[in-house]
Order: sequence, then structure tokens, then C-alpha cells
Amino acid sequence: AVHAQRAAEGQRALGVHGGDGSVNAAATVATRHGLPLAVLPGGTRNHFAYDLGIESADHTARAVTSGEAVAVDLGRFAPVGPDGGPGEGPSGYFVNTFSLGSYPELVRLRERWAPLMGSRAAGVLAAWHVLRTSRPVEAGVAGRQRPLWLMFVGNCTYRGVGLAPVRRHDLADGLLDVRTVRGGRFARTRLLSAAVAGALGRRSRRSSAKLRSLLVTGLPEGTHLAYDGEVAEAPGQLLLDKEREALVVYRPMPG
Repeated sequence: AVHAQRAAEGQRALGVHGGDGSVNAAATVATRHGLPLAVLPGGTRNHFAYDLGIESADHTARAVTSGEAVAVDLGRFAPVGPDGGPGEGPSGYFVNTFSLGSYPELVRLRERWAPLMGSRAAGVLAAWHVLRTSRPVEAGVAGRQRPLWLMFVGNCTYRGVGLAPVRRHDLADGLLDVRTVRGGRFARTRLLSAAVAGALGRRSRRSSAKLRSLLVTGLPEGTHLAYDGEVAEAPGQLLLDKEREALVVYRPMPG
């Protein structure tokens, strides 16, 4: 972030080469300075770059020289104090996803094992491992305190019905894609069965919603959050919302 800040000073555009964590840092700086962002994919997954239609440095070059500059949404999280005003704790943007609970570990294991056995089998095994060894996180969602195994919040609507979708059609739809798996009596047994059957995310107390904002309360001390691959300790309560069309990015012309 420090390097991006220095690079942005006095410039007309900002470029970033790296994965989604690096893109997140550069996007924050570009937004602060009102600069368009050129993304060169250089990480393991490069979800944001791929959703822009950029899969190589050549694609980036074409996007800058003969493509188009478009405004996209940024997801945002911020701590909320007991009185409903600003609270203490980390805050920031996410270009891809925000998560609580076991989701970060599930994705980490899936990506580690996927080259050995394929994405689907790795996802099932990762879900089985996480659900066998982890505990739900207590959180207040929509005014109701409940145990959650997983909470995934996407910046804009993701394709697919599972808990680990990877692609988006529209990066400026104004929505948060919220997907959760709740805890409860016998929830672990049902979820383990679903994971072994390859059906995690389509059954067993899963819920999903498309929202413009979400207040999460009652998080116990020591709970961690993850955003675009970065991890931080979560505040007791936080607000998730959108900053509509806050970031201008280059992308190749469609077609």
C-alpha cells in the first residue's frame, strides 16, 4: 500500500501487478486519488482481473490503449460502535470477497489441494476437514444472534449456487452477495454428510441473499475476518455496504 501511495502521487493512472491482495491495496489508493487502475494479473487466482476480461499483460496493454475505462463497485466494511456511530477496529474495501467463520480456511485448503485432485474433489475434502475440526462463530445477523459455520460476502453477484463461487457478470450491480451456512443442533453431522456427498452449499441450512448493506453484531473477541486474502481481527460489530462505482478500471473492449 505504501508503494502504491507513492506511485499514485502526481500521476494520471495507477498500475498494479499482483494478486487480489495487491489489487485491493492499489484500488484503495486509486480511489483515494481519483485515478483509473490498470490491473496486470500476477497472483495465483487473479479473480478481479479475470472478471475484467484480463488474463495476461497483453490484455492489460490492449485495455489501456484501445479498451475502455469503466466504473466498478467496491465492497466496504467498517466497525460500528455501541451507539451506532463509527467504532474501533479495521476497516477497508474488498474488490472480491469478505468472509467470517471457516470460509477462509476452506478456500485455502481447496486451493492447496486442487492441483492434486481437481477443484471439485478438493472442495469436498476441504469442507469435510474444516467442518470436522472447526467450531461455528456466533454472530448477530438481521437482528438475530446465531452460530455460523461460514459467511461469504461477495462484491457484486457471483455465478453459481455454492459457497465458493469465482466469477461475476457485472461489477457494478450495487449488491452484496451474502451466503451463509448456519450452525445448530446436528448441523455438523448434516454438513459433513453434505460435504462427503459433494453437495455443500446446496442444502443443510444454507441461505443466500442479495443486499445493499448488512450489519453484523455480537462477534466474540478473537474472531477473524478475511477480505481479498488479507486477514484481520474483527470488531464486535461491523457494517458491510457498497461504494457504488467508486473505482475506475481499464478493461478490453468486449467481443
